[in-house]
Amino acid sequence: MKKYKYIFVLLLLSIFLESCQTSAKHHHTEDEHQHGEGHDDHANEVHLSQLQFKSLAMEIAEIPTMNIGEYVLTNGTLEVPPQNQASITAVIGANIKKIKVIEGEKIKKGQVLAYLNHPNLIKIQTDYVTKLNELNYLEDEFKRQKKLYDEKVGSGKEYQKASSIYYSTKGEVRGLEAQLKMLHLNLNKIKEGQIFENIPVVSPMSGYIKLVEVKTGQYVDPQKEMFEVINLDDIHVDLMVFEKDISKIEVGQQVIFTTEANPNQKMKASVFNVGKSFEQGPKAIHLHADIEGDKNGLIPGTYCKGKIMINNDYTPALPEDAIVREGDSMYFFTAKIENDQYTFQPHKVVIGEKDNGFVEVKFLEDIDKNQKVALNNAYYLMAEMKKAEAEHHH
Repeated sequence: MKKYKYIFVLLLLSIFLESCQTSAKHHHTEDEHQHGEGHDDHANEVHLSQLQFKSLAMEIAEIPTMNIGEYVLTNGTLEVPPQNQASITAVIGANIKKIKVIEGEKIKKGQVLAYLNHPNLIKIQTDYVTKLNELNYLEDEFKRQKKLYDEKVGSGKEYQKASSIYYSTKGEVRGLEAQLKMLHLNLNKIKEGQIFENIPVVSPMSGYIKLVEVKTGQYVDPQKEMFEVINLDDIHVDLMVFEKDISKIEVGQQVIFTTEANPNQKMKASVFNVGKSFEQGPKAIHLHADIEGDKNGLIPGTYCKGKIMINNDYTPALPEDAIVREGDSMYFFTAKIENDQYTFQPHKVVIGEKDNGFVEVKFLEDIDKNQKVALNNAYYLMAEMKKAEAEHHH
C-alpha cells in the first residue's frame, strides 16, 4: 500500500513541475515577443551620434540633380576676346618719369599708369600756343582781305595769299590739338599758358595689368609697348572639337569643365559660338563657351578639359559612394536629424547611367525633393544595419 502511495506522490510532483516549466516558458516567450516587436520598429534604421557622424566624415544634403547622358569630351584653354586686351604704347618718344602700377593690379578706365617727360613734349605745347596766337592774327587778316576783295578794293592775289596762310596755319593748330588730346592734356589750361612737364599714360579700359615692360628713366619709342592690360569680364572657354563630333555640337549646349589650376572645382559654361573653319593637325574646330558663375581667379591661357553635354535633361543623381548593393537590389539612405542624433533609413533604388563618380537614380517610392540623403558611406551604413539585425536575432 505504501508503495502505491509513493508512486502517486511522485506522479503529482511530476505534473506540478511540468506545469511550472510550461508557465515559465509561456511568460518567457511573451517577453521575447514583446521585446522583438519593440526592436522591429528600429530594425531598418542606423543611428549615429554627432561624434560618430563627424568621425565618419558623413555628408548629407538634398538629392542632387545632374545632366547625365551623352557628351563629347573636349579640351582647350581660357581666353579673352581681342577687344578685351590692350597694348599701351607711347604716343611720342619720351622717358619714363614714374611708374604707378605693378603687374596684377586692378585698374579702372582712364587711370594713370605712368608719367612721361621729354623736351619734345614741352615743345609741342609751346608750338601749339604760338600757332594758336598766330592763327588769331591770320584770321583777322584773312577777314580783312576778304572784305576788301568783296568790295572790289583789294587785289585777288592778296586775298588768296591771306586765305592760304590762314587755312594752312589752322590745319597746323588742329594737328597739334589732336596730338595734345592723345597725350591726355588739358587744352584749355595750355591756352591759358600752362605747360605740363609730365605727360600721363592712361589705361583705355578697366581690368588688370598683365605686363609692365618698362623701367623708370627708360626712353621709349612711340611703337614700344609699355603696358598690357586685360579685362576678364568676358573670359570664356576656347575648346577644340574633333571632326567626328562636330555634327553633335550646337549653340546653347552646356559645358562642364575643370581647369589645370583647380582640377577639383567643376565649372559650367554655355556654348555661344561654333567655329566654321578647321584647324589642321589634328583636324578640329574651335568653339567658345560663356562661363557661368564666379570668374574670380581664372587666368587666360589656363589649360582646361571637360565635356559638352549633347542634351540638357537633368535627372536625380547620387554619388557612387551613396549607393550600396544588398542581394539583388540597390539601396540609398535617407537622413533625419533629431536632438543631435542622425537616423538613416535604406530605400531601394534603380540606377542608370554613371558619369564622373555620380549615378543616375530612379526611385521606387515617392521621395520629397527636400528630403536629406546620405551622400557617402552607404556600405558602412548597410553593414551597421545588418550587424544590428544579427545581434537582435541572436
